[in-house]
Amino acid sequence: MPDLDPATPPVPGQITAPSGAQALRYVFLLLDRFTMVSFAAAIEPLRLANRLAGRELYQWRLIGEQGETALCSNGARILLDGPLFETRRDDTVLVCGGLDVARAATRPVLAWLRREARRGTRIGALCTGAWVLAEAGLLDGRRATIHWENQDGFAEKFPDVTLIRTVFVEDGSRLTAAGGTAAIDLMLRQIARDHGAELAGRVADQMIHTAIRSEEDQQRLSSPTRMGARHPRLAQVLARMEANIEEPVSPARLAAEAGLSPRQLERLFARYLGRSPKRYYMELRLERARHLLLQTGMSVMEIGLACGFASTAHFSKCYRATYGCTPYRERGAAGAG
Repeated sequence: MPDLDPATPPVPGQITAPSGAQALRYVFLLLDRFTMVSFAAAIEPLRLANRLAGRELYQWRLIGEQGETALCSNGARILLDGPLFETRRDDTVLVCGGLDVARAATRPVLAWLRREARRGTRIGALCTGAWVLAEAGLLDGRRATIHWENQDGFAEKFPDVTLIRTVFVEDGSRLTAAGGTAAIDLMLRQIARDHGAELAGRVADQMIHTAIRSEEDQQRLSSPTRMGARHPRLAQVLARMEANIEEPVSPARLAAEAGLSPRQLERLFARYLGRSPKRYYMELRLERARHLLLQTGMSVMEIGLACGFASTAHFSKCYRATYGCTPYRERGAAGAG
């Protein structure tokens, strides 16, 4: 809970917020091996809003399935305020995810989230916490985002959720932020809505967060976007590759569609990407395969077919040449971890 010391000197540029309104409360559900950066990026704007306003605008509680401490992905342990409890109707729950989130989606956690959702509580997620909300069925028919590294597996696992590849998404009573510093932008949006844009801007200044991102901003620039300004035709080819993982397009056809000869395409890839079109395309497909392998329960054969490999043997051979182990061993090692 925040602790406002009345003896604390005024903050330069402090805003005098009107008194009388009840403080809004956020309940942070810290899953096992949650990511510290996204949690800190969400809770610090609330603390700073209180400090800048000179009064308690926000409260918070930290909870977990075990109720005593929560283990962070960096090995640190966070002392919790308590176990899962019945929230107030005006609370906002934020599920903080991190590593191996599927394992953290336990029956007690899912049951608690469903119960709180039925009571009308606003529920959100940070980083991979969106996976748990989707597992609980709380994102069906809604828009949501998740960290870019988990997007391939998320899209395969939860087809009823509309995946948006932006830094954060608000869809009614569901909030999702992609992880990292995206939580800052999500919380600044909440502060601006609750107490005005001026206070949100002051909080951003305190955090040296000079570019406040909106719900439309992408998590990272795609390869075609990065390449577009440097060579539009190459960007066109890269976009075509990314859109055709399951049924790869031949380099000759890619070149023809972009108005290039195969030799010109080879030269462009060598100059800008340091590899041939064939090699780049293979790496793109194998990266998608690895995400699916580690994040879904799809069979190795299903993953190979989804990433454009005609046989499991060929998929396994290419995967081993790139990652140093077979898909079967990769999945076994991940499960052992």
